[in-house]
Amino acid sequence: MSNLPGAAYRCRNDGDWTMEFVSDGVEKLTGYSAAAFTSRPGLSFASIIHPDDRAGVQRTIAAALANDRHFQLTYRIRCACGTEKWICEQGALSPHGDGILEGFMSDFTRIKQADMMVMEQASFLQRARDAIIAMDMHSRITYWNHGAERLYGWSAQDARGKKFCELLCDDLAAYQGAYECTLADGEWSGELTHVRSDGSAVDIDARWTLLAPDDALGAGQKILVIGADISERKHNEAKIFRLAFFDPLTDLPNRANLLDHLRRALLGSARTRKCGALMFCDLDNFKFLNDTQGHAAGDMLLQAVARRLEHCVREADMVARLGGDEFVILIQPLEDTREGAAAQAETVAAKVVAAMAAPFQLGELNYTLSVSVGVATLCGTSDTVESTLRQADAAMYQAKASGRNTFRFHDPAVQAAWSARAQLENGLRRALRNNEFLLHYQPQLDRAGHVIGAEALLRWRQPNGKILYPAEFIRAAEESGLIVDIGRWTLRTACAELARWQSSPETAGLTMSVNVSARQFTEPDFVPMLQRIFEHTGVQPSGLKLELTESLVVSDFTQTAHTMATLKRRGLSFSLDDFGTGYSSLAYLRKLPLDQLKIDHSFMRDVLTDQNDASIVRSIIALGDSLGLQVIAEGVETPGQRQFLSDAGCYIYQGFLYQRAMSAESFTQYARSLH
Repeated sequence: MSNLPGAAYRCRNDGDWTMEFVSDGVEKLTGYSAAAFTSRPGLSFASIIHPDDRAGVQRTIAAALANDRHFQLTYRIRCACGTEKWICEQGALSPHGDGILEGFMSDFTRIKQADMMVMEQASFLQRARDAIIAMDMHSRITYWNHGAERLYGWSAQDARGKKFCELLCDDLAAYQGAYECTLADGEWSGELTHVRSDGSAVDIDARWTLLAPDDALGAGQKILVIGADISERKHNEAKIFRLAFFDPLTDLPNRANLLDHLRRALLGSARTRKCGALMFCDLDNFKFLNDTQGHAAGDMLLQAVARRLEHCVREADMVARLGGDEFVILIQPLEDTREGAAAQAETVAAKVVAAMAAPFQLGELNYTLSVSVGVATLCGTSDTVESTLRQADAAMYQAKASGRNTFRFHDPAVQAAWSARAQLENGLRRALRNNEFLLHYQPQLDRAGHVIGAEALLRWRQPNGKILYPAEFIRAAEESGLIVDIGRWTLRTACAELARWQSSPETAGLTMSVNVSARQFTEPDFVPMLQRIFEHTGVQPSGLKLELTESLVVSDFTQTAHTMATLKRRGLSFSLDDFGTGYSSLAYLRKLPLDQLKIDHSFMRDVLTDQNDASIVRSIIALGDSLGLQVIAEGVETPGQRQFLSDAGCYIYQGFLYQRAMSAESFTQYARSLH
């Protein structure tokens, strides 16, 4: 027994439990020899028990012996050298009924200290302000400290066993990214947004650490998550950012913000070779409002202007306030050319001028305003922040010098092109007002040389007598939206002429082909508008043939097919114009109520010398024949071309070989002569 670690003992119940025997291990345990405890008078073992523990030890032993039970307890002793040790003692009365107490004492100090250290560390984790959470590799929460309870609102009992990702994460992609990085690198740190128990969001500065499995403790691999609430910091950062980069009155980006975005736009433009634009917008006579109505009214106006400007741009573009009554619009570099960027900027500038022209309601004051806009195109390969700002500012002053309430381009070439375009659009509006448009009619003939109809071709006789052809103005008409009004005039005039043909026996069987733009054909009131024209002119719709482009057919097939079917029931026929130059598919052609395919003049020009053109023309004729569609060729200028077409199976022609487009009176005479 003396070789066992610790000391065995035997005591007699004489009131003080005097030791009769104690093993030699007691000296190593207490620093006192065995004889010190067994001699008479000797040292009482109770005297070396720590005073704070002594009474508790005596009570525990006495209670156990009184009930004839064994006991086990831990307590402190004072060793002979003055140090303290933790003792683990266990004992019981001898089974022989002789009143002898037998037991064993061992040094418990290291185990007790380790236990206390674990408890202390656990206490540290619980008292930490940060949320400390452990989860297994299936995201199940296994540990949840008081900091986590305070931060998220769930108790440890509620949280344990729940999935971390489901309990706290709205953004599962962010969770997955942190999880995978932790597995790959052993740790991850970053910012996450979590959800509290009340549903509110909280910004977290998180640190994730992968914990290796502990085989000794039977603990599997885990991830330790330490999170600190940084919501207040993020809120303050956002406030500082807004103060630094946003205008407090209008909530628009300020000068510093604009310069940063402009610099980034130019860097991006240099890489992509795309072009954008910068626009300076200065309110005309703003000072007058401030002087007469006060700064409060001026501030209200600036806020209202900011909102209107935001509605004039795309989501990718930027509206900023430089200060005072100066605003800037950055058109992001998305266009392939400066011309394309200028066209986009022109659209925005026109919206800005129109938006500012509408009255502003400033409290009880109804105020009318105008704006001067300067536009500079930009490309990162040649422009800088400074040069772009300078050019846009200079263009804005040009707009003011031009009478205000308008916009100007800095680039002379762009400005010249815009001026010419604006002049052309103004001329088109005047032409509609003053009836400057007219129709000429180019005959369409069969293989016997008889006139079977005509195509109505638009012409513009300007005040100086010069005649302009569609190629010179149709694009501007389409881009400005005037094509709808011009198309309405064309259909009304053509139907009136067709009604006159139908009233004469010699021309009653002729058809009239009219080109219809995609923009007009998709107008919601196109069918009712045509019906009104039919009723007004008295024309029989069966004589009208509408020529549609391939681009219209493929851009909105469903709506196009529906409109065609509606008009088909009213007796109209349809021709697919410039066939072969677009992207029609056979499936589309089979589903549309077409009557005719029109071979484009571009294929006819070299049909006798270019095998590719010849093959295309033969294919179109064969396709029309297989679909049961009539085929007509335009641009027929020589007998050889006509013979080629006839040999290939096309028997309707239109071109200079027969006649150029002519006035209504001349066409009627020509048609009667070849009827």
